[in-house]
Amino acid sequence: MSTAHAIARDVRAGNRRAVDVLEDCLGRIETHDGDVHAFNTVTADQARAAAAAVDAAVEGGRDPGPLAGVPVAFKDNLCTRGIATTCSSRILEGWQPPYDATVVQAMTAAGAVMIGKTNLDEFAMGSSTEHSAFGPTRNPYDLGRVPGGSSGGSAAAVAAGFAPLALGSDTGGSIRQPASLCGIVGIKPTYGRVSRYGLVAFASSFDQIGPFAADVADAALALGVISGHDPADSTSIPAAVPDFEAALGRGVEGLRVGVVSELTGSGRNGAATGGPILGDAALGDAAGELLDGIDADVTERVLEAADALAQAGATVGSVSVPAVTYGLTAYYLIAPAEASSNLARYDGTRYGLRVEGADVEEMNRMTRRAGFGDEVKARIMLGTFALSAGYYDAYYGKAQRVRMLTRRDFDAAYADYDVLLSPTSPCVAFRFGERADPMTMYRCDTCTIPSNLSGDPAMSVPFGTGAEGLPVGVQIMAPALGEETMLTVAAALERAAPPLPKPPLAGVTGSTGAGS
Repeated sequence: MSTAHAIARDVRAGNRRAVDVLEDCLGRIETHDGDVHAFNTVTADQARAAAAAVDAAVEGGRDPGPLAGVPVAFKDNLCTRGIATTCSSRILEGWQPPYDATVVQAMTAAGAVMIGKTNLDEFAMGSSTEHSAFGPTRNPYDLGRVPGGSSGGSAAAVAAGFAPLALGSDTGGSIRQPASLCGIVGIKPTYGRVSRYGLVAFASSFDQIGPFAADVADAALALGVISGHDPADSTSIPAAVPDFEAALGRGVEGLRVGVVSELTGSGRNGAATGGPILGDAALGDAAGELLDGIDADVTERVLEAADALAQAGATVGSVSVPAVTYGLTAYYLIAPAEASSNLARYDGTRYGLRVEGADVEEMNRMTRRAGFGDEVKARIMLGTFALSAGYYDAYYGKAQRVRMLTRRDFDAAYADYDVLLSPTSPCVAFRFGERADPMTMYRCDTCTIPSNLSGDPAMSVPFGTGAEGLPVGVQIMAPALGEETMLTVAAALERAAPPLPKPPLAGVTGSTGAGS
């Protein structure tokens, strides 16, 4: 699969037809997506019409845009006019929005061709894409393993070569964690950098849309297209969009990189340390409370990445961000509380599924019982409890105070460092059913949730492999609106990263997993 840059360049120059690019992708989907299940809907007819329009523009001497003819997959919680948007839930099965999300408009205006809508954990609530009403998505590296979640379909689509670009949403790590498990690049922008208009809400103060790509340059290209102020989104930041691609070649000479000690054990006596460049002396004395459950092979790759940045000229040290140890607890009170409110609208009256009852109250109850899956129901009940009289201050109020502490701790860290480094996921891709216990599953978001609490940008970049040769992602975090520096570091890591094997789509060993 060519990069998005290469496709757009060739199509704009008339050296390649958008319809041919599209047919290559559609053929790959037809051959392999029966195994992977990245897509809920493949929009072949609409895509062919859009690709033909791009070719007609080129033939007429018009520039279709920076994504000319590039097939793009959209997570199935982004509204697409006249095309089913289900959030992988029975309660919205078949619902067709009357408008496009702002990011969908931006991508198509730039010449991109929508190839389909991708699978996700229902209403984006999950870390494995096992909680879809339409069956799980499987990791292209091993069909017996999860692709991560909730944007597992988008990540798998890019990793499998079904599309060079995809968009997902990130509420607690739902772009970065599947990017890590699938060996690709995923970006969560600063909250407000990208419009949320047309994103079906899970937790409105956390949700953010971002790109998946096979490399950092394509991710930067897509981020530039979807960024910008949108009057339709009251949380959209009225800030100019930088040239993200220009940041990729700047190098890290003189940049300050902090390795988060709570997420790596760096700087702690007897804990993991780096190689010849990044040892105890380089890391310093930061000794935060190390979080349990982060695998040694993942930590080793992060410390090797830090060494690589030091060798490239960055100043690398260890930094403590104490509030990250409470991030999981705070998030799983605030996010379900917001979900409880946002999902109240799905009552059988206005959208999708309706189960008839003796009266309106019974109809509402029966519709929600039949339409929502178990994980969504659990989070709605948890959120409703956290907001209930007598418990609001004890739970929701305290969680919001922890969120403020997280913001302050990150601000303190960014006073000394330009970017922070950590694992993206505590482990490599795990097998279906391996994390059936909710708390074990929720810990998949340990490293990613803090940046959602703070609203700062973060991204995952592949850096070698861990257990069983599966990809490991390194997370780069930056202060608000610090995407340029974050991308500079990402590009340097990509240049230093060990080669990553391509997913063996044919003849993958292992079971097809749950729900096959």
